[in-house]
Amino acid sequence: MTPELTYLTYAVILLIAHAIVQATFSDLSKGLGWALGPQDEQRDQNQIAGRIQRALKNYLETLPAFIALALMLKVTDLGTATTATGAALWFWARVAYIPAYASGIPMVRSIAWFASLGGLVLMLLPLLGA
Repeated sequence: MTPELTYLTYAVILLIAHAIVQATFSDLSKGLGWALGPQDEQRDQNQIAGRIQRALKNYLETLPAFIALALMLKVTDLGTATTATGAALWFWARVAYIPAYASGIPMVRSIAWFASLGGLVLMLLPLLGA
């Protein structure tokens, strides 16, 4: 398996873990009784749960691009050490993005986000030159 596909596997695992963390924080902030019930009434969640939910939404916005790039690199056999580095950079920046966003520390979330985009660009470059 190529490094890009290995990180794609990790990305799916991260998606599952992120969804579980988001649901747990959201449900706990709204109350266990609400979480275990029909959830008919709307309840606001606490600040950290909201940040984790927005981080998950952002992950879901960039995941399709990563999937497409990883698969295109495999199909075209254009994967290189640079594209593997890009996949690793994207993945680890996305891992860092979750606690960075949840913590609310200024600029840290943005740095992780820009790093993840840099990883996507590293993966994209060989495809543009093909």
